[in-house]
Amino acid sequence: MRDHHKVSPETIRDFLAQKRIALVGISRDPHDFSLTLFEEFCRRGYDMVPVNPAVEEVMGRPCAMRVQDIDPPVDAALLMTSPAVTETVVRDCALAGIRRIWMYRARGPGAVSPAAVDFCRAHGIAVVPGQCPFMFWRDAASFHRLHGFIRKITGRYPRQTERPAA
Repeated sequence: MRDHHKVSPETIRDFLAQKRIALVGISRDPHDFSLTLFEEFCRRGYDMVPVNPAVEEVMGRPCAMRVQDIDPPVDAALLMTSPAVTETVVRDCALAGIRRIWMYRARGPGAVSPAAVDFCRAHGIAVVPGQCPFMFWRDAASFHRLHGFIRKITGRYPRQTERPAA
Protein backbone atom coordinates (compact mmCIF):
# COMPACT_ATOMS: atom_id res chain seq x y z
CA MET A 1 0.00 0.00 0.00
CA ARG A 2 1.40 3.38 -0.94
CA ASP A 3 1.84 5.88 1.89
CA HIS A 4 -0.84 8.13 0.39
CA HIS A 5 -3.42 5.42 1.11
CA LYS A 6 -2.43 4.60 4.69
CA VAL A 7 -4.98 5.36 7.38
CA SER A 8 -5.46 4.20 10.93
CA PRO A 9 -8.65 2.61 12.26
CA GLU A 10 -8.73 5.43 14.84
CA THR A 11 -9.01 8.03 12.06
CA ILE A 12 -11.88 6.08 10.49
CA ARG A 13 -13.70 5.70 13.82
CA ASP A 14 -13.24 9.42 14.56
CA PHE A 15 -14.66 10.39 11.16
CA LEU A 16 -17.68 8.09 11.56
CA ALA A 17 -18.27 9.47 15.10
CA GLN A 18 -19.04 12.91 13.64
CA LYS A 19 -22.72 13.63 13.18
CA ARG A 20 -22.80 16.54 10.70
CA ILE A 21 -21.07 15.63 7.44
CA ALA A 22 -20.92 17.20 3.98
CA LEU A 23 -21.03 14.85 1.00
CA VAL A 24 -19.14 16.77 -1.68
CA GLY A 25 -19.70 15.71 -5.28
CA ILE A 26 -23.13 14.17 -4.81
CA SER A 27 -24.71 13.33 -8.15
CA ARG A 28 -28.10 14.20 -9.60
CA ASP A 29 -28.14 10.76 -11.31
CA PRO A 30 -30.64 8.66 -9.30
CA HIS A 31 -28.52 5.54 -9.95
CA ASP A 32 -25.21 7.03 -8.77
CA PHE A 33 -23.65 5.40 -5.71
CA SER A 34 -23.19 8.81 -4.05
CA LEU A 35 -26.96 8.91 -3.47
CA THR A 36 -26.93 5.40 -1.98
CA LEU A 37 -24.16 6.41 0.41
CA PHE A 38 -25.89 9.72 1.27
CA GLU A 39 -29.14 7.89 2.00
CA GLU A 40 -27.37 5.31 4.19
CA PHE A 41 -25.64 7.99 6.27
CA CYS A 42 -29.04 9.72 6.73
CA ARG A 43 -30.67 6.40 7.68
CA ARG A 44 -27.99 5.95 10.33
CA GLY A 45 -28.86 9.32 11.91
CA TYR A 46 -26.19 11.54 10.40
CA ASP A 47 -27.06 15.14 9.52
CA MET A 48 -25.86 15.08 5.92
CA VAL A 49 -25.33 18.18 3.80
CA PRO A 50 -25.14 17.63 0.03
CA VAL A 51 -22.58 19.74 -1.86
CA ASN A 52 -22.59 20.18 -5.64
CA PRO A 53 -22.79 23.52 -7.48
CA ALA A 54 -24.86 21.90 -10.27
CA VAL A 55 -27.57 20.39 -8.02
CA GLU A 56 -30.30 22.31 -6.17
CA GLU A 57 -31.43 19.68 -3.67
CA VAL A 58 -30.99 16.05 -2.69
CA MET A 59 -33.68 14.09 -0.85
CA GLY A 60 -35.39 17.36 0.06
CA ARG A 61 -32.20 18.90 1.46
CA PRO A 62 -30.80 22.05 -0.16
CA CYS A 63 -27.49 21.50 -1.88
CA ALA A 64 -24.61 23.84 -1.01
CA MET A 65 -22.39 25.13 -3.80
CA ARG A 66 -19.18 24.86 -1.71
CA VAL A 67 -18.33 23.70 1.80
CA GLN A 68 -17.71 27.33 2.81
CA ASP A 69 -21.43 28.03 2.14
CA ILE A 70 -22.65 25.52 4.76
CA ASP A 71 -24.21 27.15 7.83
CA PRO A 72 -23.95 25.91 10.49
CA PRO A 73 -20.65 24.32 9.51
CA VAL A 74 -20.09 20.57 9.27
CA ASP A 75 -17.73 18.43 11.35
CA ALA A 76 -16.37 16.45 8.39
CA ALA A 77 -16.50 16.08 4.61
CA LEU A 78 -16.88 12.94 2.52
CA LEU A 79 -15.53 13.59 -0.98
CA MET A 80 -16.91 11.79 -4.03
CA THR A 81 -15.14 13.98 -6.55
CA SER A 82 -12.55 13.40 -9.24
CA PRO A 83 -8.93 13.62 -7.97
CA ALA A 84 -8.43 16.97 -9.75
CA VAL A 85 -11.50 18.45 -8.00
CA THR A 86 -10.44 16.90 -4.68
CA GLU A 87 -7.34 19.12 -4.66
CA THR A 88 -9.55 22.23 -4.74
CA VAL A 89 -12.09 20.85 -2.26
CA VAL A 90 -9.51 20.05 0.45
CA ARG A 91 -8.35 23.69 0.29
CA ASP A 92 -11.99 24.80 0.59
CA CYS A 93 -12.39 22.47 3.59
CA ALA A 94 -9.31 23.99 5.26
CA LEU A 95 -10.76 27.48 4.74
CA ALA A 96 -14.08 26.33 6.20
CA GLY A 97 -12.36 24.84 9.28
CA ILE A 98 -13.20 21.23 8.41
CA ARG A 99 -10.60 19.02 10.13
CA ARG A 100 -11.76 15.56 8.92
CA ILE A 101 -11.89 14.47 5.27
CA TRP A 102 -12.74 11.10 3.71
CA MET A 103 -11.73 10.64 0.06
CA TYR A 104 -14.11 7.93 -1.13
CA ARG A 105 -12.78 5.12 -3.26
CA ALA A 106 -14.21 1.76 -4.25
CA ARG A 107 -12.33 1.07 -7.48
CA GLY A 108 -10.04 3.17 -9.62
CA PRO A 109 -8.62 6.33 -8.05
CA GLY A 110 -11.96 7.45 -6.63
CA ALA A 111 -11.53 10.88 -5.02
CA VAL A 112 -7.94 10.21 -3.91
CA SER A 113 -5.29 12.66 -5.02
CA PRO A 114 -1.76 12.27 -3.58
CA ALA A 115 -1.36 16.08 -3.64
CA ALA A 116 -4.64 16.50 -1.72
CA VAL A 117 -3.59 13.86 0.84
CA ASP A 118 -0.27 15.66 1.31
CA PHE A 119 -2.12 18.98 1.73
CA CYS A 120 -4.39 17.50 4.42
CA ARG A 121 -1.50 15.99 6.35
CA ALA A 122 0.56 19.21 6.10
CA HIS A 123 -2.39 21.22 7.46
CA GLY A 124 -3.35 18.93 10.35
CA ILE A 125 -6.48 17.60 8.67
CA ALA A 126 -7.29 13.96 9.49
CA VAL A 127 -7.70 12.17 6.16
CA VAL A 128 -9.10 8.81 5.09
CA PRO A 129 -7.65 8.35 1.60
CA GLY A 130 -9.41 5.66 -0.36
CA GLN A 131 -11.85 3.49 1.53
CA CYS A 132 -15.62 2.91 1.44
CA PRO A 133 -17.52 3.68 4.68
CA PHE A 134 -19.77 0.64 4.17
CA MET A 135 -16.83 -1.65 5.01
CA PHE A 136 -16.60 -0.17 8.50
CA TRP A 137 -20.22 -0.49 9.63
CA ARG A 138 -20.55 -3.80 11.46
CA ASP A 139 -24.17 -4.19 10.37
CA ALA A 140 -23.57 -3.44 6.67
CA ALA A 141 -24.73 -5.89 4.00
CA SER A 142 -22.65 -9.04 3.65
CA PHE A 143 -21.08 -8.04 0.32
CA HIS A 144 -19.65 -4.88 1.98
CA ARG A 145 -18.21 -6.99 4.80
CA LEU A 146 -16.80 -9.38 2.18
CA HIS A 147 -15.13 -6.41 0.47
CA GLY A 148 -13.54 -5.50 3.81
CA PHE A 149 -12.45 -9.11 4.40
CA ILE A 150 -10.79 -9.29 0.98
CA ARG A 151 -8.96 -6.04 1.71
CA LYS A 152 -7.79 -7.53 5.04
CA ILE A 153 -6.32 -10.68 3.49
CA THR A 154 -4.63 -8.66 0.73
CA GLY A 155 -3.11 -6.22 3.25
CA ARG A 156 -5.11 -3.19 2.10
CA TYR A 157 -7.37 -2.81 5.14
CA PRO A 158 -6.45 -0.18 7.77
CA ARG A 159 -4.48 -1.67 10.66
CA GLN A 160 -4.14 -0.58 14.25
CA THR A 161 -1.29 1.85 14.65
CA GLU A 162 1.57 0.64 16.77
CA ARG A 163 1.75 2.16 20.20
CA PRO A 164 5.09 2.96 21.81
CA ALA A 165 6.08 0.76 24.72
CA ALA A 166 5.52 2.36 28.12
